[in-house]
This record gives sequence, C-alpha cells and structure tokens, in this order.
Amino acid sequence: MLRVRQYFPDRAVKDIPATVAEELRRANFASSLQPGARVAIGVGSRGIANIATIVRAVVDYWKAAGMAPFIFPAMGSHGAASPEGQAMVLGKYNITEATMGCPVLSQLEVVPLGTTPEGIVAYLDKLAFESDGVMLVGRVKWHTDFEGKIESGLYKMMAIGLGKFAGAQYYHTFAYKIGLAQMIRSVGRQVLASGKILGGLAILEDANHTTAQLTAVPVEGMEEQEEKLLALVKTWQGHVPVKELDILILDEIGKDISGAGMDTKVANRGVLGEYNLWAGAPKFHRIFIRDLSRNTYGSAVGMGMADVINSRILPQIDWVPTQINSLTASSPQAIRVPCYFDTDRECVERFQPTVGKHDLSTVTIGRIKNTLSLTDVELSENLRAEIEANPNLTIVGDPYDFPLDASGNMLPLGDAHGD
Repeated sequence: MLRVRQYFPDRAVKDIPATVAEELRRANFASSLQPGARVAIGVGSRGIANIATIVRAVVDYWKAAGMAPFIFPAMGSHGAASPEGQAMVLGKYNITEATMGCPVLSQLEVVPLGTTPEGIVAYLDKLAFESDGVMLVGRVKWHTDFEGKIESGLYKMMAIGLGKFAGAQYYHTFAYKIGLAQMIRSVGRQVLASGKILGGLAILEDANHTTAQLTAVPVEGMEEQEEKLLALVKTWQGHVPVKELDILILDEIGKDISGAGMDTKVANRGVLGEYNLWAGAPKFHRIFIRDLSRNTYGSAVGMGMADVINSRILPQIDWVPTQINSLTASSPQAIRVPCYFDTDRECVERFQPTVGKHDLSTVTIGRIKNTLSLTDVELSENLRAEIEANPNLTIVGDPYDFPLDASGNMLPLGDAHGD
C-alpha cells in the first residue's frame, strides 16, 4: 500500500463571524420586522463544518437588530423523530441555549401552508409558524439520491426540514411518484408563498470540508440563487483520486457524514444499491465498510450500499432511528445487512476473488476514512503509475504491507508507517 496525499484548493473563510455579519447586514433581513420580533432560526442535522460558530453569528445579528431569536431543529426524521432526539442532535454540534445565547425549542407539531399544484400540502413547524419570521441556515451541496439544478440546500430545508417528521414522511411518499427534485421545488415554492420566510444563509464547503463561502440569500430570487450556488460548489467536489478501484474501503459511515451514511456521489453507489450510478465519478466494484462513526449514534443508514461489512458494526446498530430514517425516506434497501465477517482481513480476502481477476496481485484497493475525508488516502502500489501522473497527488513515504494488526484488523490510517 501507499499513503497518498491529495491537494485541494484552500477556500476557507478566514473570519466566519465577521463574514456572517456582513452578509446579513448587506441582505438587510431585519428591515421587514419591528424591534422585539421573534425570529425562528431553522438549523439542520448534518455534520457541517463550523456550524456552531455560524449559527451563533446569525443569532448575534438578530439580537443586535433588536429582535428575539430562537433556534429550532429543521429536521425530518433525524434524532429518531422525537423532540428530545432532535434537540440532542443539535446539542452534539454544540448548539445549545448556553452556547447560542438564545432558546433552542424542539417539538414536532406542524401547521399546513396550503397545497401545491401537484396536490402536496406544505407544512411548517408550529413554533416557527407562530414566530414573526423564519431564517434558514443550511448547506448547499449535491444530493445523494438525484441530480438537478437544485439538490440539497435551502429549498430542501423548506420541504423536508421545516415540515418536521410528519412532512418528511408525507413528502417522500409524493417524491416516490414524482421525483425528489420536483417535490423539493414545489414544496419550497409553497412555503415561500406563505410569507413566513425571511431569507437564508447558504453555507458552501470546499473539498477540504471547510467553510468556503457564506452567502445571504433573500427570498426574492432564492430559487435562481440556489441554482447558481449549487453549480459553483459542484466544481469544488472532491473524489477518490483514481479512475477505478476493485475494492474501496471506508473506515466509517454515519448520518453526521451524509444523509445516506456515505456521500453516494463519492462512493458512486445509489441509495437503492445501484453500482456506479453517477457519470464522471470513479468506478468501484466492491465497497467494504469497517465501522460506524461515533457521531451517528447507532444509525446504520447506508450500510445496505456496501458489499461487505465488518461484524463489529452489528452490535452498534440502534434499529429505531435506523428504521425510522430509512422508511421515512422510502429507501429500505439502504439498511439491508450485507455479507459480513469478523475481521478486516477476512472481509478483504473473501472479496478479492469476486472482482473478475485471476491474478490477485492486480486487484486494486483504496481506503478512505469516510466520504468527507479525501485528503489522505491509502492506495495499492499497483496504482503507482496513475498516482504519479496526477500533479495533485503526492506519495508520502515508502510502500508498506497491507496495514493489519495481529488480530487481522486494519490499523488506523497513517499508523502503518510510523505517522
């Protein structure tokens, strides 16, 4: 194996609080409200870099403008679809009343906002509806299930997030028939038509999983602006830096990493198990998942996309949130239990012969920590020519034996050669 470092442009925002303050001041969201107005700030549940710092800066803007902000979880079925669970998810990201300087209010009741042309009733969190206006804070990025001009972002938050668990279940049922892209746009438009949305703060991350851009998005032109932001952030997307692998090893998956457990457009799998679904992404013939992330809290959504897993995953699974989230999204395939073995060695050795190669020395293997962490990777030495031809890659150190300990399990990334 070779340790390989991949270089991505550094687009990190240097002063997040100042950038948030300037963006919101420029957008002048507060101009439509009277002093003392209650502002509901919707925050989601993904592992967004610097999310607590960003949200605190949003709270500070509204407080400085003389308003009374509060935070609410803009989540569908996450946190096991319970008020306590969703507040806990925010708390794990350090978003609490103490750290934010304002109340964090979590409940599941929703209010209908009318019906879209397709017959979809739009819903809004009751506390948010009773406020004087709703501010969205969300990351704009590609979606794991489909491709379109709008995927994950403020529009999706207005649908699946603001509608809470009841809305998420209901919307996904429609999406199964008309597609997620159409459902998200249609519900988003209906929510905007309610007049409750003040605007949004769009968060863009670069391939280093760093806050790369913060953009205030007014209600007027929100749809067009989100299309432009998505097109931009797609040009920053990172990938495993080879054209094809026989076996891709992921050290972990989790809801904190991606809504699908893994970024399907990095792993090139569909949530229904389709192999190499996304054009232009590297091809992977087998996927091996070693573990669940610590911050997924037992949710094993995404393991069904793998070909093999280590059995250490099974006792960690909390089937309540796993099933709730998968069934709400109408994707039960994503939580099927794949083939499993008790050691990493056995998982790899049993699957090497399944990739159509008689000479196992030609099997190509790659390893990443997760689909967000693509800077330091491990690649098999038979890929050296392709690695050396890529100016964005550097081989770190000498080749080393496949990194297994005495029990047959893989050493942490970097430990095989003294790092």
